[in-house]
Amino acid sequence: MDQAELIRSALRSVQDPDLHQDLVTLNMIRDLTVAGAVARFRLVLTTGACPVKQQLEDQCRAAALSVAGIERAEITVSAEVPQGQSLAHVLPGVRHVIGVGSGKGGVGKSTITVNLAVALTQMGARVGIIDADIYGPSVPMMLGLHGQPQIVNKKMVPLRGHGVQVMSMGFLVDENQPVIWRAPMVVGALKQFISDVSWGELDYLLVDLPPGTGDIQLTLAQTVPLAGAVVVSTPQAVALLDARRSIAMFVKVKVPVFGIVENMSEFICPQCGHNEPIFGHGGAMHEAQALGIPFLGGVPLEPAVRAGADEGVPIVVSHPESRSALAFRSLAQQVAARASIAALRPLDAAAPVAG
Repeated sequence: MDQAELIRSALRSVQDPDLHQDLVTLNMIRDLTVAGAVARFRLVLTTGACPVKQQLEDQCRAAALSVAGIERAEITVSAEVPQGQSLAHVLPGVRHVIGVGSGKGGVGKSTITVNLAVALTQMGARVGIIDADIYGPSVPMMLGLHGQPQIVNKKMVPLRGHGVQVMSMGFLVDENQPVIWRAPMVVGALKQFISDVSWGELDYLLVDLPPGTGDIQLTLAQTVPLAGAVVVSTPQAVALLDARRSIAMFVKVKVPVFGIVENMSEFICPQCGHNEPIFGHGGAMHEAQALGIPFLGGVPLEPAVRAGADEGVPIVVSHPESRSALAFRSLAQQVAARASIAALRPLDAAAPVAG
């Protein structure tokens, strides 16, 4: 057995902690060569937002150096998001569609969607947002976007803010005019945002859903194979009651539930740093445990989050070291990891994704 094969064999000892398979079997080790005492190869992760990126690189280096005669390992780390369920018939070029929903309004779902999208972009992913809240589109303001989409080859071209591609009803109607439409027209608008927009190549297309469990949610689930859904709630019981209904809806239409994120988990005073759980504490975590789905973490309530939304500069951009920004980056890592798990474990796709 030559040295390259010995190194490949050694690398089989390194496992992906989520997929529970070795990196060689998962085709995450590529272009392995040996020149003298130097081993060179690529470590291709399933997402640039991998939370254990450094851990896997260190383990690969240690495995390579364990082979006699190898004194140095040069590892190039990159990412290649695996293709989820085939979207070629509706969204060619898009690898994963992820719904972001809530049982009720006012829990900060759009804020979560926008910061999640920008955090994924900062980690190297190609990301888009469909603002499916037709009656109350807020994503354009949160990303500082204005104007109308251009039409190229009979398709609308999304506007781009902070690296994220966006399509929203907010681009198509005057901001002072209400959208007074019956359900069939709203459903038709969603379908247009899916099929009549030039999305191009995307790793993740997030869909900011309106509150509740109505026509938009059902149409999305029936039109596009969703990789999964993130459910947003605040800690108090009334929000969690509605979040439970949202989760039940996703399960009923066989969409994997990636987990619950607790928004406004605690208020952080900008002057003294004091934490105050003004909406209660830990409710979403306990709900996740009761339902047997992952708890994706809590995002604190900071004035900078509100200011960023009003000014079109998400907090992950304006205050990248804040506790809220750190929480959003952790959320991005978890969502990206669960999308990869759903893609590489298709038999599990009909059930909630467990931790």
